[in-house]
Amino acid sequence: MKAREAQAACPPPDVRPDLRPVEGDRADAELADLAKALGHPARVKILRILATRNACVCGELVDELPLAQSTVSQHLKVLKDAGLIRGELSGPRTCYCLEPRAVRRLKALVGAL
Repeated sequence: MKAREAQAACPPPDVRPDLRPVEGDRADAELADLAKALGHPARVKILRILATRNACVCGELVDELPLAQSTVSQHLKVLKDAGLIRGELSGPRTCYCLEPRAVRRLKALVGAL
């Protein structure tokens, strides 16, 4: 592991069942917001990278994407604002993990189409 690839353990996921409806105006708006956050291939790739890790990921995301650090940071911000990932401070960096409950919600909303 490279020195700049510090990893931190992700907090345990929330395993409570999500009882919100998957149809209706609110669910449609929620799905549209999540789909908008996934509207760029780099953000989809970031989610795929995070999904394969058992720990939060810090600097190595930049190494795995053909993008500048500032561009990766902007994509991470969009995903975080949408609630699909979470960022945990680890020293001077922020390490990112999937937000499992949000990913499950996305799957449920898409599955209800």
